[in-house]
Amino acid sequence: MRIFGSLLLICVVAVLGFHAKLGEDKTFKPKANGDIYKVGAGIYDITGPAAEVGMMGYAMFNQRTAGLHYRLRARAFVIGDSKKRTVFVSTDSCMIFTGVRQKVIEKLQKIYGPSLYTYNNVLLSGEHTHSGPAGFSLYAIYDLTSFGFVEENFNVIVNGIVNAIQQATTNFDKNQGTRIFINKGELLESNINRSPSAYLANPGSERSKYKYDVDKEMTVLRFQDLQGKELGVISWFAVHGTSMNNKNLLISGDNKGYAAYLFEQYKNGNQSLPGTGPFIAAFAQSNEGDVSPNTKGAFCDNGEPCEVAHSTCNGRSQNCNGYGPGRDDFESTKIIGQNQFQKALELYNSATIPLSGPIDFIHEFVDMSNVTVSPNFTTTGRWEHTCTAALGDSFAGGTTDGPGDFDFKQGVNDTHTNEYWNLLASFILDPSPQQIKCQYPKPILLNTGDATFPVPWTAKILPLQIVRLGQLFLIGVPGEFSTMSGRRLRDTVRQTLRNNGIDDNSTNVVIAGLSNAYSHYITTYEEYCYQRYEGASTLYGPHTLAAYQQEYSMLMAALVHGTPVPPGPTPPDLTGKTPSLLPPVIFDTGDFGAVYQDVESSYERGETAKVVFYGANPRSDYRTQQTYLTVERLVGSKWQVVLTDSHWETKFFWARRGLSESLITVTWDIAWSTTPGTYRIKTFGSSKWFGSITPYEGTSRTFTVN
Repeated sequence: MRIFGSLLLICVVAVLGFHAKLGEDKTFKPKANGDIYKVGAGIYDITGPAAEVGMMGYAMFNQRTAGLHYRLRARAFVIGDSKKRTVFVSTDSCMIFTGVRQKVIEKLQKIYGPSLYTYNNVLLSGEHTHSGPAGFSLYAIYDLTSFGFVEENFNVIVNGIVNAIQQATTNFDKNQGTRIFINKGELLESNINRSPSAYLANPGSERSKYKYDVDKEMTVLRFQDLQGKELGVISWFAVHGTSMNNKNLLISGDNKGYAAYLFEQYKNGNQSLPGTGPFIAAFAQSNEGDVSPNTKGAFCDNGEPCEVAHSTCNGRSQNCNGYGPGRDDFESTKIIGQNQFQKALELYNSATIPLSGPIDFIHEFVDMSNVTVSPNFTTTGRWEHTCTAALGDSFAGGTTDGPGDFDFKQGVNDTHTNEYWNLLASFILDPSPQQIKCQYPKPILLNTGDATFPVPWTAKILPLQIVRLGQLFLIGVPGEFSTMSGRRLRDTVRQTLRNNGIDDNSTNVVIAGLSNAYSHYITTYEEYCYQRYEGASTLYGPHTLAAYQQEYSMLMAALVHGTPVPPGPTPPDLTGKTPSLLPPVIFDTGDFGAVYQDVESSYERGETAKVVFYGANPRSDYRTQQTYLTVERLVGSKWQVVLTDSHWETKFFWARRGLSESLITVTWDIAWSTTPGTYRIKTFGSSKWFGSITPYEGTSRTFTVN
């Protein structure tokens, strides 16, 4: 993710081939029965403000929401055996922040009591779309582009997660027994390393153990009850949610959100409305820190490849962008999402190895700015220490997924520092000599660890969590691990399992990224010294990864032996302390729901229908679990909803007109499979007049699809 860097269709043959492949769904024959678990799944809307709020991920001040491509969801799975239960939630958000998790646990304990759901057994993971609204962190730096905290967005995310877990809990209580099957396989042509020169800084002997410079392995869980009913799927695969670039203004779940949409539509049927279940598919994130979906690579505006070491064009980063695999962002999102869906379905259909073993979990809070690291884990072979958090010059250079501004670039270490910008940054908060030494060779641009006005800028107390599902171990990490740092952490955990009598050959270790809190990136020592964007965004210094290896090794050993660990220091509750500078919607004016520009009288399949309505600012009504639009077909004498704002084919655009008027544009890309007939398009919303909210709707004239 580029946090704050200074700010089609497929041809008919391919489509036919795609559907033919889906038809190979048929033979599910498990090798063994495995253990019987209880499982419940739930899904809920977490779509935030579709107007005027900065997006989370690229941190561009001018990238502010102006509509919706499809809705964001929280997908929850409650999984238990006769003794314990755990919760895994994948959200269509960029990440999970500390405050979100605090409020989710608080609300769950008010509903279920203090012991059923706790920090120990609830794992929340963001799938990392960069096209969702920001403002849902209580730490200052992440809210800058949203002009501070956006309470309504925070609440819709928290409440959506809680509602998804409530649904899953209800279904868990009804469940008479479920078997879980695991599978993994290689997915190609869907991710590349966006910092290959930093990856090459890792030892050749280590790199030679791996075929690729990114992880290509996808892990899939299949949930099926004892009556044969398929309940859902979870997929983990490492790739950034940056198929939609930093010019996009429509809310979108990016490639993973689209993969989940495809799987759920396939299992629930195309007549089902998205987000309604019952089959639920989560496409969760893993160690995607240096992993891009822009598979054509990085190019300058003139079509030439970017300079590799610093990702620049004529010495500057602004014109170096990642592209592909499609002709535009929507097609690229579709391709990478479709690739993940197809592979997940293939692995789902052939998942014959059952999970066996206990459900278990372990958790601790750690002050990551103050960890003494043993020589057993450090690259230097000496006792080392983590540092007070800081971001380096290359952080502001951005990435090829979202370049930075001014004259910042990647690969800037202490020998090539940007003295001018470092001087300006020192007026915010000058780093101490000890911090400069600890963070070396990172030239400190932003001393976030000591910045506390108006609230702390970044977290220092972080949650570390391991969840065991039989022979699968989920490592919940509060940040973005690079490819090699994720590999090292997995190797450390596997070695700990071997040392404690667990047969590594039958176990699976998966990094569950961006979980429970957020702390930017975690790179290897060598990548840190290279100081690409990811290294410059490794907050706690060159030995951050080693500290995680040490702590997770300790946690894993304690989990295996059933040894309790101290809970650790409590993160601060910043509720009510993070300011908001985003002006509220005061009032809307206009002829709400009236047609400004109507549809044509008829369309052919493959064309796009478009209608423009007079409307209101969507910040006044998120339409949670509802829709801003419908496409309806006349069946006999009744109108039947065939599409909503959760479908890929529709788009909802908002634009301000004058001081307080809004224009709402709805488009429908008419698929080749659309049934000919008579259609209309409707819009829904609410207008605001000071404290009064009034619903409205509008309807286009009827038109035919031929």
